[in-house]
Amino acid sequence: MTKSSKRPPAGLPDKDTLLAYLREAGSAEKTDIARHFGLKGGDRRALREMIRELEAEGRLGKRGRKRFSEAGALPPVGVADVIERDGDGELYVRLVEASSDAPRALLMPDKGKPGPAPGLGDRLLVKFSRTDDHWEARLIKKLDAGTNRVLGVIRKSARETRVEPVDRRSKDVLLVPQAQSADLRDGDLVLAAIEKGEHRYGPKRGKILEHIGKEDDPRAASLIAIHAHGVPTGFSEAVEREAEDQALPTLRGREDLREIPFITIDPADARDHDDAVYAARDEDPKNEGGWIVWVAIADVAAYVRPGSALDREAREKGNSTYFPDRVEPMLPEVLSNGLCSLKQGENRACMAVRMVFDKDGRKTGHKFVRGLMRSHAKLSYEQAQSAIDGQTDDATGPIMDAILYPLWNAYHTMLKGRLKRSPLQIESAERRIRMDPEGGIASIEKRTSLEAHRLIEEMMIQANVCAAETLEQKKTPLIYRVHDAPSQEKIFNLADFLSTIGKPWNKGEPGTTKRFNKLLDETRDGEHAEVVNEVVLRTQMQAIYSTENVGHFGLNLDRYAHFTSPIRRYSDLIVHRGLIRALGLGKDGLTDREIAELPAIAEQVTTTERRSMAAERDAMDRYIAAFLEDRVGATFPGRITGVTRFGLFVRLDETGADGLVPVSTLGGEYFTHDDRSHALVGERTGQRFTLGRRVEVKLMEATPVTGGLVFEMLSDPEPRDPNAPAPRLGMRGRGGDGPVKRGKSRPGGPKPRNGSKPSGGLKGVRKGKRR
Repeated sequence: MTKSSKRPPAGLPDKDTLLAYLREAGSAEKTDIARHFGLKGGDRRALREMIRELEAEGRLGKRGRKRFSEAGALPPVGVADVIERDGDGELYVRLVEASSDAPRALLMPDKGKPGPAPGLGDRLLVKFSRTDDHWEARLIKKLDAGTNRVLGVIRKSARETRVEPVDRRSKDVLLVPQAQSADLRDGDLVLAAIEKGEHRYGPKRGKILEHIGKEDDPRAASLIAIHAHGVPTGFSEAVEREAEDQALPTLRGREDLREIPFITIDPADARDHDDAVYAARDEDPKNEGGWIVWVAIADVAAYVRPGSALDREAREKGNSTYFPDRVEPMLPEVLSNGLCSLKQGENRACMAVRMVFDKDGRKTGHKFVRGLMRSHAKLSYEQAQSAIDGQTDDATGPIMDAILYPLWNAYHTMLKGRLKRSPLQIESAERRIRMDPEGGIASIEKRTSLEAHRLIEEMMIQANVCAAETLEQKKTPLIYRVHDAPSQEKIFNLADFLSTIGKPWNKGEPGTTKRFNKLLDETRDGEHAEVVNEVVLRTQMQAIYSTENVGHFGLNLDRYAHFTSPIRRYSDLIVHRGLIRALGLGKDGLTDREIAELPAIAEQVTTTERRSMAAERDAMDRYIAAFLEDRVGATFPGRITGVTRFGLFVRLDETGADGLVPVSTLGGEYFTHDDRSHALVGERTGQRFTLGRRVEVKLMEATPVTGGLVFEMLSDPEPRDPNAPAPRLGMRGRGGDGPVKRGKSRPGGPKPRNGSKPSGGLKGVRKGKRR
């Protein structure tokens, strides 16, 4: 009974009165009903009979074992599971412990909620309401974030059907009803839910929620990553309709920039072009040797307006997610590859910044405009680089003197300022998967870093700095891209490692970018170059979005904001709106409500970026495992990139693949993890496997569905460290985790219990998009 309800006169109610009470209460047990109506003795017996009659008439339903509710009714607020997704992508929920005939409810979007959107199998606290023909549910909060869901592969036998998880860290093998899996085949990828209740013996019970595909589908790696990490896919009809209703841009309210010969430089397979550049010598006699650099960015804010369906779904997605075989875009294709893409020869709305640099590469001024531009050429990085190197083609030949040479000369001047700033010079050995037309893997290649990449990156960085400076000057709140300095603990760990390769680092010495770069320069041509680069990378903190500015350590900048990729990052769209508001460039700028929500938006887009990075990394691991599956038994050169108590992580030279050498396969003695020297040390002999050492390994297992690789070590360990204490039986390494004994196991030994990998650092991305 609600607090506002008045107690009715004592006595047995009629059926309609009883149903009206249940409709208001949502559900109730017999004792609750009797207490509400003040029933005693014979009236309670009559109540039980009335309930049986209402059940027989189909007007009363059960909720759980003891509670009753009006048939087809839902409570005002309840706990529900997401049980179904229809062909339009709409989600439906059903009340937990509902009767079999309880109605499902359409989950209405609430894009103001922070965090990932609900997905199949999630348990939610929702508010129910009824329309003329159906029930609706609105999210109050997520209760278990999908922890009762398992993404797995169907394994059938004569007696049972199981779902084996694709996440190598999961132990939730599920047993599902044969009747429910009758139409499924061995190897099918499914999303299943763990049934509630105790399962003392054998596997847990589950139910199939969704059939996703086949484990041997060439695209399975991306499908698994998308579902495992909850990456939103597709767009609602409302969003598609809004995107298609947008008009071509005009000069109204814009500066005409069409005579400026902007060009785009992107990856060869890029379909969206959100930035264009142009440079020319500064004719101002006071700035002799200086340059004018223009950066034009797609004006996404003109099409994605605050409060629209487009805006709500873009905020939910947070960013585009890139896989080797597909992209899950933040915006519909009609915008991302259409009106917002700076296509050659077509008028496009843009936000542009005009920057002035002196002869020493110091930025002396800048100005933002909202304009109408037209790209004069579309080039790939390789195409532009080849032209500068002397190999022109039909596209680059005619624009060398007017466009390409000035761009490169301006960049070389800007480079003087960059070198003085001394940002981190970490080199990332990034790999690229090339797909064949059938969706298989054609090759795995190391990405080549060209000067053309660095030119675009530096111009984008300077444009981002200008955005942050302008918003600060105009006292307009913004979301910064911040990157904190390494913690003292990480510096100490770095110093411990460097001592093992004879490179001193005073633990009291601050970790500045100049100090890191000095270390990288000193080791760049030596045998430890790769591992030093890797360890310095792991020493860094992760960059995030925040309304509190702590600067950007990696770029060595006091203020920095993301402005240059609004097609694929919601953070950049917010910065665009801030500039529109601050500079009075239109009525579609940042709203007061958005300003109040900026901390929540910053947290949201940080979360979605982490989600995408994890999904992209997982998909890459699975694709590489699939590529190597046919080469089990082959030997590969590589380098030890991680040392843990359960084994060694080795990265292969050929593909950049990371796999585990289980400690149980290393030799006939106990091995102890010495975390100070980053080594596994044999307790009897003192022989060691150390971080950074080059080794040869044999591939023992490659499991595409989980992305797992297991190696056998072929190289002998290094001799005992002569400066270490003499080994003795049963000793424990300094700061180690205790002995690990070689045991009898299958080839390759056991996988780590948590499936973890050595902590990673900043990943290299297209055009520095995630700096």
